[in-house]
Amino acid sequence: MMQSFFKLSDAVQRLLELLVILLVLTLVGDVLWGVAARFGSHFGLSPSLWTEELARLLLIWVTFLGAAVGFARREHLGLDYFANKLHPDARRTLACVSELIVIAFAATALVYGGMVLVRETLGAGQFTPALQLKMGYVYLAAPIAGACIILFGLKRLLELIFHPAPMSQTHDVETAARLD
Repeated sequence: MMQSFFKLSDAVQRLLELLVILLVLTLVGDVLWGVAARFGSHFGLSPSLWTEELARLLLIWVTFLGAAVGFARREHLGLDYFANKLHPDARRTLACVSELIVIAFAATALVYGGMVLVRETLGAGQFTPALQLKMGYVYLAAPIAGACIILFGLKRLLELIFHPAPMSQTHDVETAARLD
């Protein structure tokens, strides 16, 4: 059962990474098109009115989903210096508490708060000015990223609990889990 959960988490991470790559490529193409259209306006071509708005919306999605990918890859900031001064058992306990705090934040602020924002924005009928997209769909990035962060946090928490190998100064929990 736990192996299935880990496989699901890994599959979601790979899918999210691919989605972020595609969104970044779209963002780059959109910005290049906007610059070219603006430059072409000097020669009588009409500039694109939607490129700036699309770039803003893509940046929102890339930021939220990229944060979830960074969390899954353990590429976020941390205070490893202080944690490495602790006994390995205390370090594992600190890591568990840290994961629980992140999960609680993602559940309350990103998933719950994001869903309230999406629901109220969709109910209010707000649309983006140029693309006429419902703003609720733009804000949907927060609860989706929050759900992914919860999934990745639960995976890491399970690894911390069920892989009791002591954590050394040079190996983090994820390395210790891979060695088992």
